Amino acid sequence: MITLANVLSCTIVFAVPLLLVALGGMFSERSGVINIALEGIMVIGALAACFTLRALDMSGFGPAHPQLGVFIAVLVAGLCGMLYSVFLAFAAINLKADQTIGGTALNQFAPAFAIVVTWAIQGQGQTQIMIPTWVRITRSTFGLGDADPSFWNNLIFKYFYLTTPIAILLLIGAWVLLFKTKFGLRLRACGEHPQAADSVGINVYKMRYAGVMIGGIFSGIGGFAYTLAAGSTFASSVAGYGFLALAVMIFGNWNPWTILGGSFFFALFKVIASYSSSIPFLPSFEGVKSASNIYQMLPYIVTMIVLIFTSKKSRAPKAEGIPYDKGSR
Repeated sequence: MITLANVLSCTIVFAVPLLLVALGGMFSERSGVINIALEGIMVIGALAACFTLRALDMSGFGPAHPQLGVFIAVLVAGLCGMLYSVFLAFAAINLKADQTIGGTALNQFAPAFAIVVTWAIQGQGQTQIMIPTWVRITRSTFGLGDADPSFWNNLIFKYFYLTTPIAILLLIGAWVLLFKTKFGLRLRACGEHPQAADSVGINVYKMRYAGVMIGGIFSGIGGFAYTLAAGSTFASSVAGYGFLALAVMIFGNWNPWTILGGSFFFALFKVIASYSSSIPFLPSFEGVKSASNIYQMLPYIVTMIVLIFTSKKSRAPKAEGIPYDKGSR
């Protein structure tokens, strides 16, 4: 039961970045801009958030007010993710550049930029940013005493960060914004038929900028959430999680609630790969050198298989990836 609680708790914490980044990609693509740059935006958001935590830790503010410090880091991650996404928006909307190439360029730039900035601040060779231990929510956060390991104690407090409740609120907010507001209707119209949207007075360029920038906020926070989930340091990488989030978005058919289900589905296989040695019913592959690598491939193999069987049923926004020209009808 303890192992099951650990697996479920870890699944939740790894599903959070997938959920946030996939929602970010959803907003961008619902507006009509393909966002391949999710990986790079995650790196920039995580970089800014981790240096914020480091500064708060050194100043003493973080240890004194840990969850407020994490919340500040979340805001910084979202802001920096939004600013970085503006480069994609400018290239795709103003310059009408190929959106896939633009996103790929931003993905390649972000890790190199993160390493250079980390070296400049911490000294050459220091490529990892330490994450303070006070970021995790524990029983003491709620004024509770220590307790022996149990199913519920491990499920709730084993891997619990402020990013989890924030992700729940952002999920609800994303659904309301996209499907219950005029803004959401206009955003979706710009991704489906921008000429029709323009004909009724909607500024397609502004709506697409808004979609990409909202996506940047979600993805920046998602990058920080992944860093918290992955370990105690940030090493200028999010291990391909941005591309996995793209798969979740497609699997979720650009809908917040199905994206939520897809996030848990893919995160579960990620966690199974991590806990493979402690799950008794899984094959051990005795005699196979580096057998753990087989399970490390599992999330990505499952991703490819699922997309093979579901991609035909997915319905992308009709105008995504097509630069809008006011003169065309």
